[in-house]
Amino acid sequence: MKSKSLTFYAIIGIILLLLMMALSLNIGVYDFGKSSSFEVFWKFVTGDTSLSLSEKYIIWEVRAARIVMGVLIGSMLAVSGTTLQGMFKNPLATGEAIGLTSGATLLAAIAIVLGHTFEEYLPEIVRNSLVGVSAFVGALVAMIIVYRISTSDGKTNVVMMLLSGVAITSIGFSITGFLIYISKDEQLRDLTFWNLGSLAAATWTKNTILTIVLILSYLIILPKGKALNAMMLGEKDAEHLGINVETLKKQIVVITALMVGTCVAFSGTIGFVGLIVPYILRLLFRSDYHFILPLSAICGSILLLFADTISRTIVAPSELPIGILTSLIGGPIFIAILIKFKNTLR
Repeated sequence: MKSKSLTFYAIIGIILLLLMMALSLNIGVYDFGKSSSFEVFWKFVTGDTSLSLSEKYIIWEVRAARIVMGVLIGSMLAVSGTTLQGMFKNPLATGEAIGLTSGATLLAAIAIVLGHTFEEYLPEIVRNSLVGVSAFVGALVAMIIVYRISTSDGKTNVVMMLLSGVAITSIGFSITGFLIYISKDEQLRDLTFWNLGSLAAATWTKNTILTIVLILSYLIILPKGKALNAMMLGEKDAEHLGINVETLKKQIVVITALMVGTCVAFSGTIGFVGLIVPYILRLLFRSDYHFILPLSAICGSILLLFADTISRTIVAPSELPIGILTSLIGGPIFIAILIKFKNTLR
C-alpha cells in the first residue's frame, strides 16, 4: 500500500512540475511576436528553419537551460536538507543552518578572488573547474567540522550542532566580507552573484555536470528512507535493526557536501529550500522518510522554479536575485518551526 501511495503522490508531483516548467517557459520579457513560447520551442525541437538565431538562443540557451538548472538545483537542495534533518533528527538541520552553504560560498569566494595566485600549480582538470571544486571542498570541510564538534561518543548534540553551524557561518561570512573588500570590479560582480544567488548563468554544460552529480547522489541517498526512519528511533535502536549507523553518516556527510557544493558553485547561495520543502512534506506525511525523501526531490524543483519565475518577472526587465525570494519565504517558516518547538517544550 505504501509503495502504491508513494507512486500516486510522485505522479501528482511530476505533473505539477511539468506544468510549472511549461509556465516558466512561457513567461519572459522577450517578445516572440505572434508565436507563443510553446510554438517557438516546438519549432526548435523539430528543426524548423524559420526561427531566427535570437529566437533559438532565447528559447533554448536561456529559458530551457535555466528551467533545467532550476529543476536540478531545487531538487538537490531539498534532498540535502531532508537528509540532514533525518540524520540529525532535527527539522532545523539544513545546509544554511549548519554552515554548509557558508563553507561552500567561502571557498568559492577564495577561488574567485585569489585563485589566480595559485591556480598555475594545480592540475588542469582542477584549474578548469576551480570554483566548483572549491565550493565542494568548502561544504565538505564545514560538514566535517560541525559533525566533529556536535558528536561525542557516537551521539550528536543538536544544540551544539546548531551553535557550531552559527559559528562557522559567522566566520565564513566575515572572511567573505573581507574578500569583497579587497576584490576588483569583475571579482566583486562574481561575489555578489554568489551571495545573492541566481540561475541566470545557466548553461547546458553546467546542467550536464549537475545531472551527473544528481544521479550519483540519488543512487546512494534515495534508498536510505527506511534507514533514516530507523535513525529517528535512536542510533542504538537503528543498529539493532541492522543499520550501519557510522557508514550511513559518512555517506550522508559526503553526498550532501557534494550536492550543496555543486549547487553553490553554479547558482550561488540559495537559502531555505532545504528547510521549506521537508517542513511542508512533514506536515503531510509526518516524519516518514520513505515518503519525504523521494517527494522532496520533486517538490524542491517545483519550489525553486516557482521562485525563479517570480524573480525574473516581478521587476522585469530587471531580475531580482532568487536568494532574496527563498529567504523571504523561508524566514517565516523557520520562525514557525521555532514556535512549534517552543510549544512542545512547555
